Order: sequence, then structure tokens, then C-alpha cells
Amino acid sequence: MRAGLAVPSGAHVSRLQVSGSDARGDPGLAMLVLFETAAGYAIFKVLDESKLQEVDSIWKEFETPEKANKVVKLKHFEKFQDTTEALAAATALVEGKLSKNLKKVLKKIAAKEAHEQLAISDAKLGGVIKDKVNISCVHSAMVTELMRGIRNQVDGLITGLSTREMAAMSLGLAHSLSRYKLKFSPDKVDTMIVQAISLLDDLDKELNNYIMRCREWYGWHFPELGKIITDNLAYCKCVRAVGDRVNFAAFDLSEILPEEVEAEVKTACEISMGTEVSEEDINNILHLCDQVIEISEYRTQLYDYLKNRMMAIAPNLTVLVGELVGARLIAHAGSLLNLAKHPASTVQILGAEKALFRALKTKRDTPKYGLIYHASLVGQTTPKNKGKISRMLAAKASLAIRYDALGEDTNAELGVETRAKLEVRLRHLEEKGLKRISGTGKALARADKYQHKSEVRVYDPSGDSTLPSVSKKRKIEEVEEEEEQPTEVKVKKAKKPKIEPVEEAEGICLNTEEPEVEETPKKKKKKKRAIKTEEEEELQEEAPTTSTADEPSKKKKKKKKAKQEEEEED
Repeated sequence: MRAGLAVPSGAHVSRLQVSGSDARGDPGLAMLVLFETAAGYAIFKVLDESKLQEVDSIWKEFETPEKANKVVKLKHFEKFQDTTEALAAATALVEGKLSKNLKKVLKKIAAKEAHEQLAISDAKLGGVIKDKVNISCVHSAMVTELMRGIRNQVDGLITGLSTREMAAMSLGLAHSLSRYKLKFSPDKVDTMIVQAISLLDDLDKELNNYIMRCREWYGWHFPELGKIITDNLAYCKCVRAVGDRVNFAAFDLSEILPEEVEAEVKTACEISMGTEVSEEDINNILHLCDQVIEISEYRTQLYDYLKNRMMAIAPNLTVLVGELVGARLIAHAGSLLNLAKHPASTVQILGAEKALFRALKTKRDTPKYGLIYHASLVGQTTPKNKGKISRMLAAKASLAIRYDALGEDTNAELGVETRAKLEVRLRHLEEKGLKRISGTGKALARADKYQHKSEVRVYDPSGDSTLPSVSKKRKIEEVEEEEEQPTEVKVKKAKKPKIEPVEEAEGICLNTEEPEVEETPKKKKKKKRAIKTEEEEELQEEAPTTSTADEPSKKKKKKKKAKQEEEEED
């Protein structure tokens, strides 16, 4: 609308010609201009088309109302009866449709002056007029400038309407059109969900505080009751119904508690260690119990309301993640439309922003899930697969959100199908883990590296010993070092003929070199060395820790025995 209703500005504007003719129209045909206002439709006739040939200078012809009246003249004005009719006409123009009122006006013109062209501000509307009324329409840059000039001088060109009346109609129509653009629908208001889930969370916090205070307060009088009755609501109902602890023995609690619990309560009230309280204290506790019971009942009612509202607004999202998680996602994003704009990766970690930024700051692993962690599909998964399921659920949930926010259907078929696929995928992941444990499936398909194994098997005696084994090379090196050390000491201290001390300690013989001066053949030396190594290995196996400490003492004994033998020979 013009002059207070900017319909063409929001509509599709094109510089292409609707009828295919030149922007100035055919020289033999007069041009009419369709101008929309908040008060009604105005049809002007162009008096001098030569002044419209230069597009850049058209505004000069509409500087004053007198100049404007020389260019265009009002031919017909169709006034709206009320705001409802104006809104219907405006919405039709916004959507590029032809309203009934405009169709009647154009048919009158077509009957009188069918040969004239019609200048319009919306090319899409021109196509509809051409099809239904058979009037050739023109839209170009010249028409746009002409409309701008008429809008500036609309008060002087349209007679019979005051400026005040035009302003009031423009304001009323603007408000009505804004409401229409919002597409206000009671069933599609997600603000109610945001408020309901916030109130539900607040009620849970208050209930916890009230119940904790009630248990602590009445616990001074009857402390055993808190351990017997674990349900908070049943606890408050019992206290509200009975009051003083003495009344429990004769009171019937079968409507509130099971028989076993009731019998236990009656037994405990007789031997209770609680203190006596006044009647005024009991009355205050009973009043608190009334508050807890009322809030609990209201919370149940609010939960049912939230469940129904979620099924009406976002049925597919509700089927996938549940009404509480879905409502919290909508509340966190602000609205269902804002949530639909988020990608799946954002939906997955929505609610874990603090952990995400902390992980990015410290360069650690980012969180795998946020609010979506509380969905039933993620909850029934093993910890190993929670990340995979939350990623898949977030991807499917983002599709469901967009379908709910932007789709025309209100059924939950998409959500039901998607949930079934996710459950199949979840079962597959769980079975995959079981197959790996049992050694079937992919574990069998894995090929091990080929290694040639000899068919000849030799008995390994090292398996009989429980002591740590030492490599053969290391054993030989230790034996050679032990042989070299005593010979060096003997050479430095005294140049005496080498003798062979014989010692029998713990049934073990330590053989050294023979005392004879004659040289022994090489074969005997090799045998002696082999015997020494075997004997020392047995010593290491029997007493590996004490062998190193006993070496110096054994050497001293050998020297003493050698001296004694020399003295006896002499």
C-alpha cells in the first residue's frame, strides 16, 4: 500500500515489463495508474506522458500539488468499508494475489476503457491481473518513480479524505498487518512453553527446599518417620493427616501407605526418641505440609499442560527427545524458530557452553553433549556409545525441529520413523560391542601377521624355575669377570705357585686351578671352566642376593687353606 501501507516495497519488484511493451506504453494508448492506500484503491490517469520520458527528472513534476495535478488526475477511488476489508486487501497484495474488491474495480475499468494500459508497482500482481481481467499491465523504473511522486502528493491528488483520517487509517492497518505477519495462532505459541518449563524448574527447586525443611522440622518430633517413609509427598500427607506423633498408633494410614510401612510406622512411634513439641509448632508444620501438597499437585497439572503444548507445537521433537528435553532446548534457544536455525552440532552441545569455552581455552576435548544428554535414547546407552548416539540424535532432532517450525503438517510421523531408526542403530552398536567380546564378527576378519613356526619342539627347563631368568651372554660375562678378579689379586700380593683349594660348603664344590706345577692340557681347562660356570649358575639360582656379599669372605678362606696346605707339605 502507498501513503501509510508499504506493500509494494515488501513485494517482489522487477524492472521487467509485464505486458512486454515499452515503459512509456504504446503512443496511441492512454495510461492508467493503480495506486493502493490505507483508505482504498485509487486509479489515476496520466495526462501528459511526455513529462514521464526522462526517469531522473520525474520528481520535479511532483514538487507541488499543482504540478502533480497537471501530470496525473484521479479517475476512480474505491474506499474500504472497515479495517477488516483493508487488511484482507493488504494481505492479498503482500502475497501477490488479486482481492475481490480490486477485481470488481478493474472489471469496471476493463468494461469502459479496455484499450488503456495499467501501471502497477508489483510485477507479480500484474501477471495475475493480466490473466484474470485481461488488462495489459506495465511495470518499469518510470512507473516506480511515478508512484513515488504520487505518494508525496497523495493528499492533494485524492479529494474527500482529510490528512487526519488518512493517518488514523494507516496506523490501524499497519497494526493489523503486523499481527497478520506474525501469524498469531494460539496453538503455535512457543512462548508458553518457555514460561512453562521455567516455572516447572522453579517449582522443583522450591519443592525440594520446602520438603527438606518439613523433614528437618518434624524430625525433631518424630525422627524415625523420615527413614521409614522415603517418598516426600507421602511423608507430607502422613504428617498433615496425623499431626502429633502420639496419634500414629490409632490412625488409619492405609490410603497413604502400604500395610508393611504402616505397621513399621506404628511400631516406631511407640519407641521414638523425638522431643515433645507444642500444638502451635505442629500447626506451623501442618501449614508447611499443605503448601508442599498444593505445589506438588500444581506441578503435576503444569507437567500435563506442558506435555500437551509440546505435542501441539513440536510433535516430532517431543517424540525424539521427550517433552522436558525438547522444552528446555526451545527455552535455551529463545523460540522454536531460533532453534530451527541452529545446526545439528550446536543442538548437540546446547546447554554446555561453559564447558565448551573452557575446553577451547585450555585446549582440551570439547563436550559431546549438553541438554540432549537427558534424552531417553542417550540415557539407555553404554558410556562408550553415548557420544555417537548424542551426535546422531542431534542430527535427527535438528531435522525434526525444522519440520515442526516451518512445515505445514502437525503429525509426528517423521519423529516416530526417525526414533525407530535410531533405536535400530543403537541396538547395532550394542551388539557390535558384544561380538567383539565373544570373538566373532569383525574380530575374526582381522588377519594376523604371518610368522613361521618350527615344528620341532624342545623342552625348556627355564619354565621350571620361579626365579627371574638371566640371559646366557650375561652369565658368561659374569663368570669371566669372577675368574679374572681373583687371579689379579694373587699376582699383586704374592708370587706363589697356583694351588687348588677345595671347599665343600652346603654340598657344593668350588674347583680352582690345580696346585701342580705341570701344565695341564687345554681340554682339561675347558672342562673346568664349564664346571665352574654350571656351579656358579646353581649358586646364583639358589641365593642370588647373598652371592655378591659372600665373595670376599670365600676368597679369604681359600687363601688360609692354601697356606695351611703349604705348611703341611713342608
